[in-house]
Amino acid sequence: MKDVLDELAAARRSMGATTLPAGEAYTVELRRRYDAPVEDVWNAVTDPQRLARWLKPVTGDLRLGGSFELEGGEHGEILRCEPPGLLRVSWLFGPDADEWPGTSEVEVRLSPGPAGDTEFELVHAAAVGEPMFPTYGPGAGGVGWDLHLLALARFLADGPVLDDEEFRTSPEGREFVRRSAVAWGEAHLAAGGDPQHTASAVEATTAFYAGEASA
Repeated sequence: MKDVLDELAAARRSMGATTLPAGEAYTVELRRRYDAPVEDVWNAVTDPQRLARWLKPVTGDLRLGGSFELEGGEHGEILRCEPPGLLRVSWLFGPDADEWPGTSEVEVRLSPGPAGDTEFELVHAAAVGEPMFPTYGPGAGGVGWDLHLLALARFLADGPVLDDEEFRTSPEGREFVRRSAVAWGEAHLAAGGDPQHTASAVEATTAFYAGEASA
């Protein structure tokens, strides 16, 4: 389990605020280093065949201005694409998502590290209200991205593909989710979140992802 928890600890998490076309939004922000060249990491987040190995299978017109759809239903448009350093997409989910096209965006920023590695930053901005944010806080999206970035770390290291559902229901995965939810609670508190609301959100997020309340 140590390597999995080390990957969790490798990321720095924060919560912020921004403005999207739909209005005021909060952000979940992840920063970490990958021991791989920036061109390799860029390829892993943009090449459809490689993307399917750590995120989800993707289809669509995968170029600037084009649209995409992931196997799980997430979809959107490619808003910026500046290889090998910046990718921004709209990120929508659910049958009514197209009625609010400016409610969520994901931006990935890459820069070369000092040792031939890559500094990786992901910012997911979302303009959401009841019941999502009051119930789950930033962990609603943050825990999911922690799981995906763990899968990306394994993929870049030529390790086994991480089966998300199988992992989340394993003892190792439950502990990863519990600690991820707590970490996002700490980021929420650092951003000025109410302690009682934050504690409730951590518990709800843990239960959602792992099927149990946090200890």
